[in-house]
Amino acid sequence: MENGKGKRVVVAMSGGVDSSVTAGLLVEAGYEVIGMTMQLYDRKDMATPVKGSCCSLDDVFDARRVAEQLGIPFYVLNFQDAFKKIVVENLTGEYLSGRTPNPCIRCNDFMKFRLLLKRAMSLGAEFMATGHYAQILHEGGVWRLRKAVDPDKDQTYFLYGMNQEQMSKVRFPLGGMTKAEVRDHARRLGISTAEKSESQDVCFIAGEKYTDFIERTVKKLPGSGKILDTDGNELGTHQGSYRYTVGQRKGLALPGPEKKYVVEVDPDENTVVVGKETDLQTTALETDTLHWVGEPAGPDEVLLAKIRYRSEPTPARIHAREGGGAQVTFLESVKAVTPGQTLVLYRGDEVVGGGLIAAKKRRSLPMAS
Repeated sequence: MENGKGKRVVVAMSGGVDSSVTAGLLVEAGYEVIGMTMQLYDRKDMATPVKGSCCSLDDVFDARRVAEQLGIPFYVLNFQDAFKKIVVENLTGEYLSGRTPNPCIRCNDFMKFRLLLKRAMSLGAEFMATGHYAQILHEGGVWRLRKAVDPDKDQTYFLYGMNQEQMSKVRFPLGGMTKAEVRDHARRLGISTAEKSESQDVCFIAGEKYTDFIERTVKKLPGSGKILDTDGNELGTHQGSYRYTVGQRKGLALPGPEKKYVVEVDPDENTVVVGKETDLQTTALETDTLHWVGEPAGPDEVLLAKIRYRSEPTPARIHAREGGGAQVTFLESVKAVTPGQTLVLYRGDEVVGGGLIAAKKRRSLPMAS
């Protein structure tokens, strides 16, 4: 890491080991480091507050403790109102619209790299650093978002919404390290969060199912409706279309020996369509939005597309639509394309763009043979 003497940086401190090491390494390199933590929600609003859930009050205390260890100033920013409107209400609205959102992507996009970054720059910082596992490089006059060295920890999927201006002001010091190396640095630096475990839950829903959260927080919900097969025949009854997502198999409670999967959720008709596993296969999708991080795809260029965080990338061609969004054609079939999830596009190890998968009727898209 370059000598940072005389340079001010802000570190987004979540209270975990990754952001703690980020701050520690920058202090060690001579930077004037300021720690910032976002207060995003109140634990009393959770059904069952979970100790150690992401962005919890415990995390704020841990971040403050690390800042004290490192001898750096530390500030907690109250972003609860913005978080509720931008992330929480979006999640409930998306589920009620028959879509399956990714709140972590939305939090990164709006909360970290818009609101928090703006606050960091107002303090005269050279850049803002976070503990994300990704790499930002300046090559050929363009800022590029590349995968982390550690493939198991790579978080570029959640960062596709970044733009050139944001990347010029953000650094990811851990992108060239493995998780084991980061913990070794934490122990070497004597950081109190060195052995802290990672949270896997959506922060404000920790300890309950998303359906329980929606039913607890939304006053007016759709009632029961029909479960149909792909030919329109009624097979049973559901207790609210928001309780289902494309690809779901459990919880259908339908008779018969054959496995059935949700292949479509129609909130307008309050119906859930189920079919065979083969009915989940498709070779095309549409996106509502299309954002290019750097250089857009060429007319016939084949990119690698991921339709969810843990899915294998699939070769695809992207055809941008006038007015926004894109038609995406895969060179091989993909399974369980889910409206509201995020399509992220790669050129090798570089993120080049992405968009939100549209709530397109499955019957209107070409199916794999």
